[in-house]
Amino acid sequence: MSLKRRHFLMFMGASAGSLALQPLVQNGQKLSPALEGTPASAQTATLPFTPVKGPMPVETDGVSLTNQISQYSTFAVKDDMVLPPGYTYDIIASWGDKVGEKDHFGYNNDYLSLIETAPNEGFLVVNHEYISAKPWAQTYKQVIGVDLPFADVKAAAMAAPDGKIDASSLPSNDPLRQKIYAISKAAQYDAGVSVISVRKNANGVWERTYSRADRRITGISGLEDGRYLKATGPATVIFKKTSGQGFIDGLGDKIIGTHQNCSGGTTPWGTAFVSEENFQGEVPEPVYADGTSFPHSNTPFQWVTAEGEIEDIAGQGNVLGYQGNKYGWLVEIDPANPNDFGTKHTWLGRYRHEGFGIRAEAGKKLCVYSGCDRRSGHLYKFVSAGTVRDPKSKANSRLLEDGMLYAAKFNPDGTGSWIALKADTPVNPDLPSAHVGGMITLPKRPEGGVVRVTDDAAIATFKSQFRTLGDLYTGNAAEKQGAILIDAHFAANAAGATCTARPEDTDIAPDGSLFIAFTSGSSSSSDGSPHKEVFKAPTGESQWEYGWIMKLVETNNDPAAMTFRWEMLALGGEPADGGLGFANPDNLEIDAKGNIWMVTDMSTDKHNLEVSSRIKSDGSKVSQSNLRGLYGNNSIWYIPTSGPNAGEAFMFGYGPMDCETTGPFLSKDQTTLFLSVQHPGEYSGVRENMKSEVRKFAMRTTDGKEFMQEREVPIGSNWPGKRPNDPPKPSVIAVRRTNGAPLV
Repeated sequence: MSLKRRHFLMFMGASAGSLALQPLVQNGQKLSPALEGTPASAQTATLPFTPVKGPMPVETDGVSLTNQISQYSTFAVKDDMVLPPGYTYDIIASWGDKVGEKDHFGYNNDYLSLIETAPNEGFLVVNHEYISAKPWAQTYKQVIGVDLPFADVKAAAMAAPDGKIDASSLPSNDPLRQKIYAISKAAQYDAGVSVISVRKNANGVWERTYSRADRRITGISGLEDGRYLKATGPATVIFKKTSGQGFIDGLGDKIIGTHQNCSGGTTPWGTAFVSEENFQGEVPEPVYADGTSFPHSNTPFQWVTAEGEIEDIAGQGNVLGYQGNKYGWLVEIDPANPNDFGTKHTWLGRYRHEGFGIRAEAGKKLCVYSGCDRRSGHLYKFVSAGTVRDPKSKANSRLLEDGMLYAAKFNPDGTGSWIALKADTPVNPDLPSAHVGGMITLPKRPEGGVVRVTDDAAIATFKSQFRTLGDLYTGNAAEKQGAILIDAHFAANAAGATCTARPEDTDIAPDGSLFIAFTSGSSSSSDGSPHKEVFKAPTGESQWEYGWIMKLVETNNDPAAMTFRWEMLALGGEPADGGLGFANPDNLEIDAKGNIWMVTDMSTDKHNLEVSSRIKSDGSKVSQSNLRGLYGNNSIWYIPTSGPNAGEAFMFGYGPMDCETTGPFLSKDQTTLFLSVQHPGEYSGVRENMKSEVRKFAMRTTDGKEFMQEREVPIGSNWPGKRPNDPPKPSVIAVRRTNGAPLV
């Protein structure tokens, strides 16, 4: 058994007595050194599938070390969902497909949840995060059948100062405003959530059943149809204000739509939690001290077309009149209730929400974990005031209406505590120098918004001005609590919560342990960066782009505990550096046997980005971010947690060009893995006439020998149709074995 596998088994909770060697720990940081494990042929012989061969040599690919250079000197990427032999996929729904009487399936499907109402039957609740500007605009008329003024608006945006247009300030009859309104409305419609009913037929294939509960909840729900979303909790006091420092939409606690719906969670009582993540691109994120929103002019409409960047249409909420503080929440949806269009529970805080880990145990407080997916984002925990009686009772939704939100403080020694986000919590931010990028963002007073602090001495001044979180916000006690939750990330920074490395997913293991996928440890000049004593690179570098998985155990395994222990495993990266051969771990799914299924989330502008040398012309190293080109497309991995392959990572598949495979969700009988294939063609758009090009990559064997690979890379995507010049369409698929057996 290799040292790396022993680390993993200890990490997952195997008893120390069953292992001959303890894991290495350095300042609370679990390391995964690259030592040769069992032969690849022995590993794969005991697997139920033959691992998919990706572009990078890994220890589990079935290729011996001596043959890696010859086997990997060439590689051809496919514009398809590539799976092991004996496995196939069925398309359940694609962008533009009919939903309900007059709606269509949205764009960029992300997290999905199968809520079974009977054996092999139920509802799929599917998030639609955002639109990918290039392929969406290229193919909108072809797929949806509506002609939108893309060319006119794109030209106007490119000609505008800084490429930005404050459409909200234009007269209502201005032709440009009307065109921007039409595009923004269509884009927001294609965000949100789809609820579709499905059933597995006699042939083992999942198919739609088109029930009366099928429906869309979109970014414009309520804008014209009266189907507003509801809200609970302290922030509703702010929503109901009729006057304040900032913009107020006059709708009270009624909310127009939901958008940027990335990850989520499934409750034991049969509802889905839907996250609102990168809302800051569509509406203002900063707020004033009274919790009210900055004006629409803070997020003007723009069409980003810069060379080398992913094309983007942002500021959609500008012309639609959205109130910024109403976005960035958890949304709960009951798929079986056709009249439910979502409730935003504000006790769980406003930030860039990702996956939800839910602990609902009879006789205990309800606990919900979630991460803020930003560089410097925090890990949060909501603890209910009331107690769970029956984990399967829909009455548990009411427990989300009262409680407390906490943010995690990680100590470098592997201990930690939870900090309550309430008015009497002391202000005690970490020093800027404690972070990889040397900066922290704090609430800016009295102007409102945030300030970037780079000087350690400024922290003492800040603490002398503001003793408690309540000093940073105005109003009565209820209003201050609402404002703190609305400003959760910056309030948590002020309270001393630990800045982390983009916490993407939170999953509860059967024993109550929490697993968190931290996808990237790089810094951001605008958002900040992780704490450098907690998030360490296994190679000794100051930053680690490729990601970690953390295990967190509450004291006495009590979901309401205020202290915990944590340990970290650096899994991302090249095998020669101790990684398992993937970058940027994202969504996790734990199967009935306790094995981990994981998907990756590399930015699409890095997919297959040519790396002909690891040294740039000026003699400096190619950045870790750009080295992600080595890894090819985003991929799916299977990591057994028991048996002879425990702790090894096996590639189960990779997705079409420019896509992200998201939301892995297993059916109860473990025969189907539902996946969202998001934004195919996002970077290059439609693949025209089956275009491809050969690129060169300075690869390394698993023991670090460098060699050159020639890789054929399709330019753009035609998936899922796969015919020449077909439009790329985000789609939900069901992966199964052709013999109908369980997946593994």
